[in-house]
Amino acid sequence: MITSPVFRGRRYAVLGLARSGIASVEALVASGAQVTAWDNREEAREAAASLGSHPGEGRDPLPPGSGFMGPGLRRGDSPVTIADLMSLDLAGYDGVVVSPGVPLNRHPIGAQAGAAGVPVIGDIELFAQARPSLPPHRVVGITGTNGKSTTTALVHHILATAGVPTAMGGNIGLPILGQDPLPEGGVYVLELSSYQLDLTHSLDCEVAVLLNITPDHLDRYADFNAYAASKRRLFDMQSPGRAAIVGDDVAIDQSGWPALQGPHNAQNARAAIAACEALGLAAGDIAEGLATYPGLPHRMERVREMDGILFVNDSKATNPDSTAPALAAFPSVHWIVGGLAKTKGLGPCADQLGHVRAAYTIGEAGPMFARLLEGKVPVRESELLVTAVKDASAAAAPGEVVLLSPACASFDQFRDYEARGDAFRAAVEALA
Repeated sequence: MITSPVFRGRRYAVLGLARSGIASVEALVASGAQVTAWDNREEAREAAASLGSHPGEGRDPLPPGSGFMGPGLRRGDSPVTIADLMSLDLAGYDGVVVSPGVPLNRHPIGAQAGAAGVPVIGDIELFAQARPSLPPHRVVGITGTNGKSTTTALVHHILATAGVPTAMGGNIGLPILGQDPLPEGGVYVLELSSYQLDLTHSLDCEVAVLLNITPDHLDRYADFNAYAASKRRLFDMQSPGRAAIVGDDVAIDQSGWPALQGPHNAQNARAAIAACEALGLAAGDIAEGLATYPGLPHRMERVREMDGILFVNDSKATNPDSTAPALAAFPSVHWIVGGLAKTKGLGPCADQLGHVRAAYTIGEAGPMFARLLEGKVPVRESELLVTAVKDASAAAAPGEVVLLSPACASFDQFRDYEARGDAFRAAVEALA
């Protein structure tokens, strides 16, 4: 894990004990900080309490279920206190570490911390503060509405292929604080959502990348301009002379990159190339990394080819802006679309309907998409994903593609986009 003497003897409150929250508690405790932690889930509180025990130091973890009812509990000299932060006076704390999932525009913790004069930060800010204690390294920060995960994984893969020590974290993979520090010369590659950037104040990236900005997450921001300003923070934190990369539309040959097809992946590849060039990688190393990149699950993932029909899982496409490039990537598509809608229209997908042989609507937004597509392409209201897979596979011809790229969130029928993609894969594998 990443630790730093900068945290020693300080006090932090941590709200939200999922992966990044637990990693923050663990890193702070290991660095010698005192932590007060809270999550509405009892199992998460128990996990955080157990981090207060260090073998050989005479500290016993809190036993499961022991006293989480009151406003706070501490046992012995454990550095972890379990307490509902809303019942505390936060004055004197050095920071309130908040999970990116906590909606600061609605949750009272922001006002409470502000009244106490305590900064509200996230795990990425803790990483930024720990950087001077780490072996000399560089950081690539990548943000944007769409394409962040692919570009982050691609830069990480190119670096690893070139033999550069590298770690990937942020909004992808393992929390960065939970990973081992890199040796001298290493590169940390961070996917950064707007939520994470809102909680970050001092991350000075050697290379900062903005892929694109389209309306999204507007339930967390006053308007689109406020959302865009959140993304811009990545550049605002950079020192003069750092590399700043913004997505463009320069033509590029993708024929040698099997996992990077479609115009959206052209943008991702261009950004990754520019980032790696800014880091000083040789052209040959970059080319090898592009050619061998395996892709990510649920992002234009080639699941199976059966009887000449290709089945592609693009469940991560949760809005029309991310679905449109997927439609553009193939000439003949049987499109599975629907879920929990983020918009009321087709958006840029409307310009790609010439690639769609038929649409199969699912989920809560299925009837809306059926109305929007009526008269434009053949539509079947399949309702369920497993039914849509069967309907599309029966209608598709050799050389065509059955594409799950739903342009919607998944929460009407699935836990998350990953569960939806797994269900698609299982349905495809079950086809005779």
